[in-house]
Amino acid sequence: MHPLLLAGTAFVASAVEAVEAVTIVLAVGYTQGWTPALRGAAWACAALTAIILVTGPALVHFVPLGALQLVIGLFLILFGFTWLRKAIWRACGRKALHDETAIFAHQVETLTEDREQRLGFVTSFNGVLVEGLEIAVIVITLGAAASAGFVWASIGAAVATLGVIAVAIVLRRPFSRVPENLMKFVVGIMLVSFGTYWTGEGLQIVWPLGDVTLLIIIAINIFWSVVLVAWLRRLRPVTA
Repeated sequence: MHPLLLAGTAFVASAVEAVEAVTIVLAVGYTQGWTPALRGAAWACAALTAIILVTGPALVHFVPLGALQLVIGLFLILFGFTWLRKAIWRACGRKALHDETAIFAHQVETLTEDREQRLGFVTSFNGVLVEGLEIAVIVITLGAAASAGFVWASIGAAVATLGVIAVAIVLRRPFSRVPENLMKFVVGIMLVSFGTYWTGEGLQIVWPLGDVTLLIIIAINIFWSVVLVAWLRRLRPVTA
């Protein structure tokens, strides 16, 4: 169960970021040409791959597991909470839903004003790099704190990224029907849950039910998140 949870979390998180990166690449491709769009994306992917391959194994080999679990656990709680907070805010109608079609239209409008291919390359590179860094962070942190976790997290991220790219090649349009907020909600729950579990292990807490405790933590986080969404929906909406 543990490896599958790692791979599944990395998969969903990577799919969300890959969708956002593909939206930028598509906008560059339609306005600046596919050569600078794909070249920028390829260079960004190469940089991200290098970051993952160097940083992940280095953490595993040179940092004690207990210290690693404590630091990564705290980081995942904070990092996951940012995802979960935004997802809860959107679910209760207090924050606008993420609209890939609108983002695509804005990118196209901006890039159409300047036909220089160097701008297309830079936009594609920066877009893929920025979105991909979150994938790299999730793969590295999930992978470093668990046995064989790096392999499973990498597999989940790779499958998600390649799947999104394959669908983008077929559709050649933004992913307007992807339930992105639900996916971010799930990722936020999982990151906070993993973070809580690993923080406990880093503090030498002996979980009475072993890995089953992680499932209980996930259930608790789902419960309070759903209750919070229901409560916020009953309050008067806050205007941005």
